[in-house]
Amino acid sequence: MTAPAQVGYEDLQRVWLEADALPEIDHAWLYDHLMPIFGPPDGPAFEGWTLLSALAAQTNRLRVGLLVTSNRFRPPAMLAKMAATVDVVAGGRLDFGIGVGSRPDHPLARREYEAHGLPFVDVADAVGGFAEACTVIRRLWTEDEPFDFDGKYVQLTGAYCNPKPVQRPGPPIVIGGRASSTLRVVAEHADVWNIPGGGDIADLAGRSALLDRYCAEIGRDPAEIVRSIHLGVAYDEPGATRDAIGEALDAGFRHFVLSVAAPYPDAVARWLADEVIRPSR
Repeated sequence: MTAPAQVGYEDLQRVWLEADALPEIDHAWLYDHLMPIFGPPDGPAFEGWTLLSALAAQTNRLRVGLLVTSNRFRPPAMLAKMAATVDVVAGGRLDFGIGVGSRPDHPLARREYEAHGLPFVDVADAVGGFAEACTVIRRLWTEDEPFDFDGKYVQLTGAYCNPKPVQRPGPPIVIGGRASSTLRVVAEHADVWNIPGGGDIADLAGRSALLDRYCAEIGRDPAEIVRSIHLGVAYDEPGATRDAIGEALDAGFRHFVLSVAAPYPDAVARWLADEVIRPSR
């Protein structure tokens, strides 16, 4: 994962193209913020989906995605169209990452809503709208005829998506979050569940067990949902990340997103493969 803020486009491009040539690295990710959430608040920050489309067009092998799209930023039918377009550009390599949106207690994330004229609804409405968005997006990817949708939060008339994504019935849905309300949406809609790591592994395992319970309540096999964890990597201490990967493996996590920070050293993707990924397999 390369955060698309406080960094130049050429640097991001260099790292992604290097990673695309390394079989040890399976997927590459950006995040979805409209303004920086770290470093100088007036620093550069690229729009995630536009940048993702550019990088998808230049890579050949990597699965690509945003970890994760804020459902608060874009109407779900528009987002479904954007994701279908990127999946076509990528030749069927999109992993569709999505979440409720920024936490209300994160001031640097909160400011981007007012700065862009976007509403910031309360948590209950945000989660309800997120669940309806997941339903609508999947239908737009799969249904061959226009449809209406009259939800509490989403209303559509004659909704239709063409072209469809290359992947059928659509790109894998990767939902990020840890709140119990989000995990209920994960149980119903996700192919992959992602959670930030680096903390108490017992807490993460407890979140995973709660997801198992929610799956059981709706009659879904929890094994259908891949458990994913996002870990930061310190260039001077790769062993700490290797240890965290080992703990997460023991807790049932099988999908690992490793975040590297700018400025990127030369051959950073090769370093990541040699120092963290291969020793952890």
